[in-house]
Formats: sequence, C-alpha cells, structure tokens
Amino acid sequence: MGRVTLRVELLRYTPEPEEIVAMGAKLCYTNSGLTELKQGIEKEGQGPFIKKLLNMEHLSPIEHASFTFGIEGVSRSLLAQITRHRIASFSVKSQRYVSEQRTNESNTFNYIIPPKIIDLGEEAVREFEKQMEIIQSWYDKWVEELGNNGEKSNEDARFILPNAAETKMIVTMNARQLLHFFNLRCCNRAQWEIRALATEMLRLVKQVAPNIFATAGPGCITGPCPEGKFTCGQAKEMREKFLSRAVKE
Repeated sequence: MGRVTLRVELLRYTPEPEEIVAMGAKLCYTNSGLTELKQGIEKEGQGPFIKKLLNMEHLSPIEHASFTFGIEGVSRSLLAQITRHRIASFSVKSQRYVSEQRTNESNTFNYIIPPKIIDLGEEAVREFEKQMEIIQSWYDKWVEELGNNGEKSNEDARFILPNAAETKMIVTMNARQLLHFFNLRCCNRAQWEIRALATEMLRLVKQVAPNIFATAGPGCITGPCPEGKFTCGQAKEMREKFLSRAVKE
C-alpha cells in the first residue's frame, strides 16, 4: 500500500458508561444498597450529576468507564508518544513477527508522510516516497542476509526501518485517563500526529458519553492556557472547536 493515513474506530466501551459512573458516585455519597444502585439514575439526571463530579474534581468514579480503540495508519513515532500514557493497555503490531518485506501488493512497507512535507508539493512527496522505496530495499537485503528466517531475521532487519513506518494498535483507557490524554494531546502544541489521533478519539467518545467528555480537550477551553508564554494564542478558536456537542474535525 505504501502511504496510509489515520483511521480510528471505537471498538468497545463500558455499556451505559455514564450510568455506571453515576452509580459509583452515588455509592460514595448515599447509604444506598446494591439493589437500589442497580436501579441506576435516570438519564436526565446523569448529566448534572456528572457535571458536579467533574467540577468537584472527584474523578475516581469516572474510572469505572473504559473505552477500547482500534487504531491504524499511525507511525512508530506516535507509538513512542502514546505509550508514555501509562494507565492504559496496548496491543501493538510486531515488527518482529510481522515481516515488512516487499509483496506483490505493495512496493514498500506502509508509511505516514508528515503534512508539512505534503504541503511542499508533489515533488517533495515523490522524493519522500523514493526514500521509503530505498529503505525497503535495504530492509529486504538485510532479511536475506540474515537467512530469511521469519522473526529471527525480522528482529534485526527492522532496525533499518524509519519512524515513518506504519503501526497498528488496540488501546484501552478508562475515562479519567482519557480526560488527561485529551488535555495534553488535543493542545495545538502537541505533535501533529498524536493531536489528530486524540481529536478523533474525543469525537468518538463524545457520541457515547457526552456528559463525561462535555468539557474534554486542551486545558485552554475551560481556563487560562497552561502553556504560559508558549501559548498558541488561539484559545477562542479551541473553545469553539471542542465545546460543541460534536468535536469538529
């Protein structure tokens, strides 16, 4: 395939995520038994209840809701960034067990081209693509030199592959960690690829848990910009983008 782009799918999530969060919070503040808690809180009452939790920064009940994403069309460079978010579970395509050798369907491994290179024009894109083809030839050569012996060859040949090489992953985070993730990675100062990923993930979870993620996004949408003198100066635009019912792409 060669050049690929971001694709994100919300694979699974806690059924009725806002109800389970409200139930957890209710347990903290009432003498209700399990039978009463199981009756839940009516949907129209969940929004104000969750808003109160968020305003109080009582976030432990938010952890009861979790979300699992399928992600592809992202670079190994992004992988290094997202795995720094430690309260999450990751399953990642292996460059050891999955060969990146040339196939009949593709001249190169899949890769991501940075937007700024695309903006330079077609000639720059062709140059980048040619470089990926050269790296592919280097990789193929090393696989052969190392005996073309499956993972025993791949594990060392992969050292020649660039950060641009595509990876795929399944990521699970609870809602509290997602709020933190969005706060950092939806910011204009975040690296472009993980910012695009975070924005798309937020768009998806807002559809199923709008009250939990009503004010999710970069820190500037609910207060002063936390970046201080490094601010992008676009707080107004960011609020318009992220405080709508559905995040704008």
